[in-house]
Amino acid sequence: MASSILSDMFASGGEKPVLILDFGSQYTHLITRRIRQLSILTVCITGTSPLHAIAALNPCVIILSGGPNSVHANDAPSFPDGFLQYAEENGVPVLGICYGMQLLVQKLGGKVADGEKHEYGKMVITVVEEESEFFGPEASGESQTVWMSHGDEALRLPEGFKVVARSLQGSVAAIENPSKKFYGLQFHPEVTHSPKGMESLRHFLIDVCGVPADWNMEDVLEEQIKHVRSMVGPDEHVICGLSGGVDSTVAAMLVHKAIGDRLHCLFVDNGLLRQAFIFMEERERVMSSFQNELHLPVTCIDASENFLGKLKGVKDPERKRKIIGEEFIRVFEGFAPKVGEEVGRCPSFLVQGTLYPDVIESCPPPGSGRNHSHTIKSHHNVGGLPERMNLKLIEPLKLLFKDEVRQLGKFLNVPESFLKRHPFPGPGLAVRVLGDVTEGNALNILREVDEIFIQAIKDAGLYDLIWQAFAVFLPVRTVGVQGDQRTHANAVVLRAITSEDGMTADWYYFDHKFLIDVVSKICNQVRGVNRVCQDITSKPPATVEWE
Repeated sequence: MASSILSDMFASGGEKPVLILDFGSQYTHLITRRIRQLSILTVCITGTSPLHAIAALNPCVIILSGGPNSVHANDAPSFPDGFLQYAEENGVPVLGICYGMQLLVQKLGGKVADGEKHEYGKMVITVVEEESEFFGPEASGESQTVWMSHGDEALRLPEGFKVVARSLQGSVAAIENPSKKFYGLQFHPEVTHSPKGMESLRHFLIDVCGVPADWNMEDVLEEQIKHVRSMVGPDEHVICGLSGGVDSTVAAMLVHKAIGDRLHCLFVDNGLLRQAFIFMEERERVMSSFQNELHLPVTCIDASENFLGKLKGVKDPERKRKIIGEEFIRVFEGFAPKVGEEVGRCPSFLVQGTLYPDVIESCPPPGSGRNHSHTIKSHHNVGGLPERMNLKLIEPLKLLFKDEVRQLGKFLNVPESFLKRHPFPGPGLAVRVLGDVTEGNALNILREVDEIFIQAIKDAGLYDLIWQAFAVFLPVRTVGVQGDQRTHANAVVLRAITSEDGMTADWYYFDHKFLIDVVSKICNQVRGVNRVCQDITSKPPATVEWE
């Protein structure tokens, strides 16, 4: 799915990204982020993608990621037949990392076996080759600390390869075949535990492979404006669903810059918004911000009855996401004819603020197996979309991470008040009320708890230090004592995280007094809550949202 979503972006042959083939490593998307920090466009697709999908992306360098599998396993994932021939014939350098290196060795006729001594965590390696292309000639004899995570090791190299670095235990740590432009690392250069890893990646990509470090947000903006104009004819009109968040706002501003007043924005009240949005004056304030600060014409539609009616009795989180995704599309499709009556032509396009993590996390498993990659969750605007749609999608941000979208927003003069907002999930509070969102008073209780928590964070001056903060309603009742009486009320959870891109995250460490004050306010002010918990789980193993 990811490769098909991305391939149209490179069909013209202009951009030549560094392409990462993902074999399931927990660090794969960190490689993407690290290389983008070098001002190099980098994209990631599943490692089992067909050869034509790889070639369609026109890569300048291909990186084979690590993974949890052994290359000897029956269902071990692998690149497609003809891949190595394609890379060699087209002069595309290939770098295998960890599992990727072992796969390269095995497929080229070398030998990989279970190592006598497994290597996990920080290890020291030494560059043993005087003329190593990856490390550079000045690194000969140098020792450096790297991050290892492997059980198998390369025992015999394919013809034409040489060992350029070894661990203190004598294991092969790096290999090269410069004539074929094939390289392999048994360690992870992308993690901070490999202090010289980024320096080596920069040298390899820019100095050895000649990749230009010229990818920037100004060029992204220009290219996306051209792309939108090429998709949308001079007389065609477009709809954009605005949520008030960063992603949809930046997407709308970009498309508006491309086609002007032929963009028609829609703000949908789905009944799953935070407390601030349920008061009419606040909703009008947000609408006023769109129109006066951003100069975007916006129509507001109250579709809360439809959404909540479809969600009644539904407890499965994936089902909830898909219902919400489909209902959004139906609202947009119903709005299109009304626009057509006003402008004389019915819109045929829909703008969405889909980001790269949305695409990554919504990708289904290759084939029927789940051997190295699987759907984390269906995002309502990717995996949650219905199969039948009357509107064609425009997703100008689908190659970007959240921090990159914020950079793009600055070039579009989006106010800081929009750019600094915490992410809010497209399905809204439906994924923060576990189970049936319509049961009892769950939504209103959650809104009140969430409002107290977020306001306390703002009052403490912590809002901009936190990537995302929110409350979760648990479908359980707990025993408590309030007002000298026994209560049997609801439990809620508070979650706050720090992150760079939403792909990985750590929990935010609040001062003890802050938590005492917040919990006291919640239990005293929100009727129906007698227990407050804090989620201190990082991502991974957890996701940011609970559903």
